[in-house]
This record gives sequence, structure tokens and C-alpha cells, in this order.
Amino acid sequence: MKRNILVFGTIAGIIVSTFMAISMALMSCGSTDMDGGTGSMIIGFSAMIVAFSFIFVGIKNYRDKQNAGSITFGKAFLLGLLISLLASTIYVITWAVEFHFFLPDFIDKYSAMQIKQLQESGISGAALDEAIKGVESTEYNYKNNIFFFAMYTYMEILPVGIIVTLISSIILRKQQG
Repeated sequence: MKRNILVFGTIAGIIVSTFMAISMALMSCGSTDMDGGTGSMIIGFSAMIVAFSFIFVGIKNYRDKQNAGSITFGKAFLLGLLISLLASTIYVITWAVEFHFFLPDFIDKYSAMQIKQLQESGISGAALDEAIKGVESTEYNYKNNIFFFAMYTYMEILPVGIIVTLISSIILRKQQG
């Protein structure tokens, strides 16, 4: 089981991290506009789905080759969750390196874009002020609190991995009999 986690988690982590690193580098070079992040989000979630397809492959490989063709939902879910955690950790580490060493102004630009969108949205008065304070607070914590940074980044990717794990575990569960 450990080997499956390491192999398939590493493959998934490398795939999703490579997609993210390239798309963020292209965006920072100005070849894509920070249009609210829509294009990047589509690319990012597509990459996550492709990468997390290795959760399915990892569970199936374990079931068929190491567990005599059967696996419970719980065992499949645990295996998929651990593959997802490893891939997500690789993603978080890759983003930390890219953000801190190559794109240190990313969060400043992203926050400015969010504030501009808020100002153009028609919200005014206290509601606008409160929303802007929320953006500024998130920006400050993202830059200055490594725990916040890591948790915020895990929240981007880990839910997708959990959904793929759940679906894969339901599809692949197979009792001996």
C-alpha cells in the first residue's frame, strides 16, 4: 500500500504542480491577463482532474495486483486520501517555492484585482469597506503566516482530491466472493 501511495501520489503531485508552475509563470510574464483568474482556474482544475485520475489508477492497481482483486470502500478511501494528501503536499511545496522566490508580488496583484472587482460590483458604503478589509486581511495573512498560506493552498486542491477519492472508492470497491 505504501508503494502505491508514493508512486501514484508523486505522479499526481508532479503533474498538477507542473501545470500550476507553468500557468503561473506564463501569467506573471504577462502572456495571460489576470481576468479574475477564470482562465487559470479552468486550467488549474483541469490539471487537478487529470492528476487525480491517478487516485483511481492507484486504488485499482492495489486492488487488482496486491489485494487479490478485492477492496473495501474504507480501504479504497484511505488509499485514495493518502495519494491525494501526498499530491496536494507536493503542490503546496511547489507553490510555496514559486510564490516566495519567483512571484512574491502575486498576492498583491491578485488582491488589487479583487478590490477593483468589488469597487466595480456596485457594493458601496460599509459593505464595500468590510469586503475590502477582508481582502486586505487575507493578503496580509497569506504573506506573513506560513500556516495560513499552507492551509489556504491546501483548500485549493485537497477538496478535488477528496471528491475523486470518494468517486473512485465507490466505483472500485469490490468484496471477495
